[in-house]
Amino acid sequence: MADLPNILVVEGEADQRFFKCLCHRLDLATTVKVASPRSFQRGAYNTKQGVFNFLPTLLKQLSDGTILRLGVVVDADSPPDGGFDRTQALATRTLAPFGYSLKTAQPTGLVYAHGDGLADIGVWVMPDNQNTGMLEDWAKQCLHPQELALFAHALESVRTLPAPPKFKELQRSKVEVATWLAWQSRPGHGLDRAIDDGLLDPDSHGYRQLSAWLQQVFPAEDPA
Repeated sequence: MADLPNILVVEGEADQRFFKCLCHRLDLATTVKVASPRSFQRGAYNTKQGVFNFLPTLLKQLSDGTILRLGVVVDADSPPDGGFDRTQALATRTLAPFGYSLKTAQPTGLVYAHGDGLADIGVWVMPDNQNTGMLEDWAKQCLHPQELALFAHALESVRTLPAPPKFKELQRSKVEVATWLAWQSRPGHGLDRAIDDGLLDPDSHGYRQLSAWLQQVFPAEDPA
């Protein structure tokens, strides 16, 4: 069983890089493959819907023993097309035909159990399994205390742009985090570098909860 893959499915390449780095920090890198839909299938879409469109294929592999454990990370996004409730409902509708029902819910991450004893499936809805938002909103909750002043300046800079912003309001968190990251010692790097560069606080509530969820979904040692 130890040689069977554990799969963590995420929405896109930036998320993939971030979770590879986080799994490495949690000593899960050698046992968990982090992948986006396009990693599995040419022409697949690296979006939340793309994750759920491809999920049945992975569920069949979980059922026939091709893979060992499965986790999913998607953004809640915002209404009317997104939000936590709609995203949780989408996860439940996708998993139900395969015999999975919700076992535990927010804020510790969604865990779905199977009636025949297959491994639980974990679903994390960014940022915190309760609210609207995305990975960047999770990061804003997990800033290292030494980064708070610089991030506050980034917020103010975005708020006081001299012309109407070109970005949509639902993308504001992405802009704020990208601005903050652009002022770091290695400008242009994504949130994956924020972990290794000590820009996020591993003792923050959100960081600890996400880490605990990953370790629950992908335990270090599985029974033989």
